[in-house]
Amino acid sequence: MRDHHINVFFRQEDDASIADIPDLEACSAFGSTPQEALADVLRAKQAWIAAAQAAGLDVPTPTYRAHQQV
Repeated sequence: MRDHHINVFFRQEDDASIADIPDLEACSAFGSTPQEALADVLRAKQAWIAAAQAAGLDVPTPTYRAHQQV
């Protein structure tokens, strides 16, 4: 199963957590906590994909491949 990779990190300069999706250009979010940043970037991802589809643009194929249980 493939899904878009999400980075979540703390930025001391902003005293906030940041989440981004490298496969989706400029798709990122800030939050007071990592959980808040993740929730916000997941909403941003939905909006990003909807906007791309509405404009007739291709949505990048996820480059991340989830580990499969064996």
